[in-house]
Amino acid sequence: MPIIQTNGERQQQASDAVLSVKALRKKYGKTEAVRGISFDVQRNEIVGLLGPNGAGKTTTINMILGVLEPTAGSIAIEGIDIAKHRSQALARTNFAAVYAPLPGNLTIEQNLRIFGMLYGVHELSERIEESLKEFDLERFRKVRSGVLSSGEQTRAGLAKALINRPNLLLLDEPTASLDPSAARDIRERIVQYAKENSVGILWTSHNMYEVTDVCDRVLFLSKGKILLEGDPKSLPAAHGKDTLEDLFVTVAREPLSLEEQG
Repeated sequence: MPIIQTNGERQQQASDAVLSVKALRKKYGKTEAVRGISFDVQRNEIVGLLGPNGAGKTTTINMILGVLEPTAGSIAIEGIDIAKHRSQALARTNFAAVYAPLPGNLTIEQNLRIFGMLYGVHELSERIEESLKEFDLERFRKVRSGVLSSGEQTRAGLAKALINRPNLLLLDEPTASLDPSAARDIRERIVQYAKENSVGILWTSHNMYEVTDVCDRVLFLSKGKILLEGDPKSLPAAHGKDTLEDLFVTVAREPLSLEEQG
């Protein structure tokens, strides 16, 4: 028997969406990198955006961040259309990726102050102290970011990403190149932040163990389209696979077989 939502339930679900992407497209000449995708990220939800290289993940994130302009479609952050009110929409959004480290010639404290000023953070000095403590960076406050270890740089990048207490956090391969211990520490810190705050997280990763561990829901992209969506713990079995990694390999190598199943 189908589940029927009342108008009130639908309105409540819509109001809980911190990110809403509708019919999003991005073309580069004749090449369409993102092909009409639609999805939401709810508050207190971690959504994995998965797929092989070239699937459209980073292009999608860059459009959400306002770095790239969509060819078509819409993006709303907390109900605010990013195309019409970019600054307002992005004010409570932030981003972290290991390939986008903080300026290496500045100390961690200087980086946090500059980014805090860019985001208009109130009581910034107090917020910087909170961030340094939260990510065990107090002893590195006067150290230039460029000389930190990979794990320390990742923690510093997350401190920057949370400096404005974002309601939408975009993480592109946040633990890539980290050793297992450092990666686990970073995952735990992010999950704790998500649980303690009314925040939605969009997380890309090629580490399927990590995705299964932290994500509430996953979206599999293939050639710019959403091919599959569901709970990372149950989705593989639904498609005859033992693990999420097996499903990822099938998406990368045999996407047509999954489209036929759908």
